[in-house]
Amino acid sequence: MLEYVALVILILVVLVLFYGIIVIHDIPYEIAVKRNHPHQDVLHVAGWVSLFTLHAIWPFLWIWAMMYREDRGWGFDTSEDGAGGNSDLATRLADIEARLAALEPTEPPPAELDTAEGA
Repeated sequence: MLEYVALVILILVVLVLFYGIIVIHDIPYEIAVKRNHPHQDVLHVAGWVSLFTLHAIWPFLWIWAMMYREDRGWGFDTSEDGAGGNSDLATRLADIEARLAALEPTEPPPAELDTAEGA
């Protein structure tokens, strides 16, 4: 009777380890789904490939899945206007564009006289 209990415990431990490893390797994919990552399918396939590469690429999959966020994309810009630290550059560019618009003529230039006709 004790042999049967030990066999059942052994089978349960093997099953828990087997499914536990599968669940752990799907964590980057689940993160990608939650963040609406553009490479969800690739992360899912790479998670399965990492099972056969002895988990060597799994930390990189985790990092890859964590890098993207739907609200800010790949970058780390957390400002309201999306300009980050470039608000000074944006105002300078707007000033330059306004000055350029003021310098450009609004009417097309008159046609130049053909000097060949007079000669």
